[in-house]
Amino acid sequence: MSFSVRSKTLITAAFIFASQAGAQGTTPTALTLGDAARLAARQSAPALIAQLQTRQAQARVTQARADLLPTLRSSALESGHTLNSATFGFSFPAAEGEEPLLDPNGQIIGPVNTLDLRAHVTVPAIDFAARERVGVARASVRASEASAQSASEQAAATAAIAYLRAARAQALVAARQADSTLADSLVIIANEQLRAGVGVGLDVTRARSQLAAVHSQLIAARGEQSRSLLDLIRAIGAPLDMTFALATTVDAGVPGESPPSEAEAVAIAMRQRADLAAAERSLEAARQGAKAIRAERLPTLSAFADDGAIGTSTAHMLNTYTWGVELSLPIFDGSRRSGKLSEQQAVASQLDVQRRELERTVTVEVRSALLDIGVARDQVQAARGRLNLAQQEYSQAQDRFRAGVSGNADVVTAALSLNAARNQVIDAVTSYQAARVGLARAEGIATQIP
Repeated sequence: MSFSVRSKTLITAAFIFASQAGAQGTTPTALTLGDAARLAARQSAPALIAQLQTRQAQARVTQARADLLPTLRSSALESGHTLNSATFGFSFPAAEGEEPLLDPNGQIIGPVNTLDLRAHVTVPAIDFAARERVGVARASVRASEASAQSASEQAAATAAIAYLRAARAQALVAARQADSTLADSLVIIANEQLRAGVGVGLDVTRARSQLAAVHSQLIAARGEQSRSLLDLIRAIGAPLDMTFALATTVDAGVPGESPPSEAEAVAIAMRQRADLAAAERSLEAARQGAKAIRAERLPTLSAFADDGAIGTSTAHMLNTYTWGVELSLPIFDGSRRSGKLSEQQAVASQLDVQRRELERTVTVEVRSALLDIGVARDQVQAARGRLNLAQQEYSQAQDRFRAGVSGNADVVTAALSLNAARNQVIDAVTSYQAARVGLARAEGIATQIP
């Protein structure tokens, strides 16, 4: 995402939430299709969860790196103990006629109270396996970051579709309002003709029935609009009491610019798809994990030191210490490492197969999206042609009814046809916009929707 796009997103988000926090009841904030996609990519629940998973992966790097760093600990121990001299296994000989130093049958020695203050440090010098494990953790972070980006792209596409559903509902409300206007005018004409003695009561009844049906459709359309707005708010991760206006209509940009060629779109997808990058980096982490297992067969070298003071009280403490250098060489572990290595290699092979299959899937998704755009464009043109004819049919039927040549049955029939034609146009342009969003998702650029 470019700097300008990120800036626009941040400014839009700040404006939206500031307006909601401090200016409730004011003019709703204008929200475009692209703004909704970018807000969802940044703050929706799936995107936030993916970001937290990346933080977990970063924390695991710190944990793995700890095996390469010195460890230092200290302890303070105050204790007391007694001993049975018979458990020594030997006795002190005594001169003839003298009492033995210790009772041969055993005697209690002590209690002996001690105070031990000590510090212990371990410094790993050479540990090839630990170094490789750090590399595995870092590769996992890169995979997690790509997965988080993929989750953001998916959230952006989901929010864009939710936005289109809300825009479609808004267009349906406008269409039903236009139908209501026509139905209301039909009632007026029927009443005028009835009063003039050139009409019949049946025409008035038909007109009122048509008006009632359209009003019912308008109520349903408004309910659908409210539900779709709630779904959109949830998709972008905004507060549920947020209010906004849709700045992008469902027919904006239709038929729009020509889509890229198939080869160009596939190339964009191969470069931009975050899930492809995540698959590649997961494979890299799996291969790094195999290297870490192989490195467990290598020797490790570490140094340690223990220094402190011990005595019966703080007034009589003596310094004692231990130090050493340890070289450890694995010889045989019951083939545990061989089993782990075989398992890890199988995991890497599985991820490689999944990555190659994902590349094929991405290609298919791009091609399908391009096909959907082509079909949707043709459907828009056909639906608009039908709408023009339906408008002409209604106008002609209304003129005939106004002139008293025929009853209003033809007008009602033409109104129903016009109603269906408007619905078809709205559905067609919505499908076209959804196909554009689908192509952006297939190319991995859903957050760049304008």
